[in-house]
Amino acid sequence: MDKIAERFIRYAKIDTQSNDKSTTCPSTNKQFNLAKILKDELEHMGINKTELDENGYLYAQIPANVVFKVPAIGFIAHLDTSPDMPSENVKPILIKGYSGKDILLNQEKGIVLSPNEFPELARYKGNDLIVTDGNTLLGADDKAGVAEIMQMAQFVTENPEFKHGPIKIAFTPDEEIGRGADLFNTKKFGADYAYTIDGGGIGELEYENFNAAHATIQIIGKNVHPGDAKNKMVNAVLILNRIIGAIPVEETPRYTEGYQGFYHVLNASGTVEEASAELLIRDHDIEKFQQKKVRLQEVIQKLNQEYQTQNITIEIKDQYFNMKKMIEPHFHMIETAKKAMELVGIEPVIKPIRGGTDGARLSYMGLPTPNIFSGGHNFHSRYEFVPVQSMEKATETLVKIIDLYAKASEPTE
Repeated sequence: MDKIAERFIRYAKIDTQSNDKSTTCPSTNKQFNLAKILKDELEHMGINKTELDENGYLYAQIPANVVFKVPAIGFIAHLDTSPDMPSENVKPILIKGYSGKDILLNQEKGIVLSPNEFPELARYKGNDLIVTDGNTLLGADDKAGVAEIMQMAQFVTENPEFKHGPIKIAFTPDEEIGRGADLFNTKKFGADYAYTIDGGGIGELEYENFNAAHATIQIIGKNVHPGDAKNKMVNAVLILNRIIGAIPVEETPRYTEGYQGFYHVLNASGTVEEASAELLIRDHDIEKFQQKKVRLQEVIQKLNQEYQTQNITIEIKDQYFNMKKMIEPHFHMIETAKKAMELVGIEPVIKPIRGGTDGARLSYMGLPTPNIFSGGHNFHSRYEFVPVQSMEKATETLVKIIDLYAKASEPTE
């Protein structure tokens, strides 16, 4: 078995699921289990400048081995896996030389990973795939990224003749619940530029993401006997239904792609007397993003006027913003990553992220941080898989990025 496959499988078996109901950082102590292993492995490589803080952030650095100045380049991946699927007792399965046909993940439950349902599988015919046993997620998001950074670190430390500038490494908790950058110490990290290794299929390179907000709607109704309810009853559930009904169907996730934004109803519940809902608001375009927020607020305002009440409320909190604005002044990062991929035989796929990334928040914290592929597919599901060859290419890409920055900085005679 290839080294990176062994490394990934070992990490994938460690339960690091985060918990969005927790108020601590990290949200689950079990994330420390992987962080401590990574710290030990880095130190075993001879990387002595490591620090695991009380919040579950692991920082490490490999000093430059050249005398000329090279920008400090950072690489970041997250420790946690998604709360969306079970993550205990993960049993990764290695399939050598994928045939291109259906993969039976779980015979007892009849769970099949099929190219008919997931056509991207056909792209990896002949590759070695790591899949689940159908009972849990795999955790390639983002343990593939973790493994690739660790593999890069091993290469650098085992090849002292490889010239490089300062290399910064960070593994963060709670990315899956939107808190990965909350307590990230950019000063301690010390990078001039960084990349998150948290993208999908091979070749993905992303420096645009959604502007994002979270909306909470609360409705206090008035319940009276329905037989005597004329001009008295205020049915909170029906009001909530009207609010959700005011969302254009074509602006929901099922009908959007690319740069198109959406409203996403996360949950809705209630009775006549009280109802509530949570929604996500997303758009790449900042003006359209603001318009989406205003549209919801106007719906609430009109309903309050109609019912002559102030008991229909909405709270909208911005979560993160499109990092494109922060990356474009440092576009050499995208050009360097693109060139690195091409030099290792990968066709770059530059596309917007239809979601968020720690890199977006870090970019607004003064650390430009676009996103590079980790190789996995079908994240957060029992159908998750990652090709070993994609992880190998991701590692090669990281090494090549380091190499290109060193060569670009080398004085010319």
